[in-house]
This record gives sequence, structure tokens and C-alpha cells, in this order.
Amino acid sequence: MAQPPDDPTRMRDQPALTTSQGRSWLILGGLLAVIALGVLVPMAVLKMPPVGVAGTAAIVVGVLYACMVIVRFATPPGRLRLGLLAIDMLAIAFVALFAVVLVAERAAQSLG
Repeated sequence: MAQPPDDPTRMRDQPALTTSQGRSWLILGGLLAVIALGVLVPMAVLKMPPVGVAGTAAIVVGVLYACMVIVRFATPPGRLRLGLLAIDMLAIAFVALFAVVLVAERAAQSLG
């Protein structure tokens, strides 16, 4: 069976998921981690309710970025490496957003 030609407009055929070496994922993932830590660390230091959520999320974000670095250098080039880097970056965004929303919601409850 013949393979359909690559269509660069299809999500899975994008160059960032097919030909990249992973450096751009590390740069953008690092930027996302710095922004997330810039929000989570002050929340943890101020001990915003629920206490411990922001600190734990900050640690998880740091570990996920470390996993991105490990994947970049330990996985052979190709779709697997790029897919794992994309999943790690999405996980960083999800953990940070979930923690911020949870802390904000609990803080609003305690005020009202």
C-alpha cells in the first residue's frame, strides 16, 4: 500500500514533530518552566492555601524539565524523541495551570 504524501498542514506532519533535533523544544520548555516557576515559587513562599500545592507543583515542573533534558540526550533522533518532548512540555503546562487554578480557587473560597 502506498504511503500518502506528507502534508505540512497536517498536525503530525509538522516539521517540529518530524525533523527537529529537539533544541527548540528544550528552549521553549525551559521558557515555560521559568514562567511557571516564577508564578509557583512566590505562591509557595507566601504559603497560599492549600499549603504545599504550589511548592509541590514547582518541584514537579522542575522534574519534568529535567526529564525533557534527559529525553533530548538519551533518545535517538526521530518522532519518538520529539513526541516525548512535546508530552513533557504539555505536562509542565498542565501541572502549572492546575496548581495555579487550585490555589486561586481555594484562596477565593477563604476570602468569601
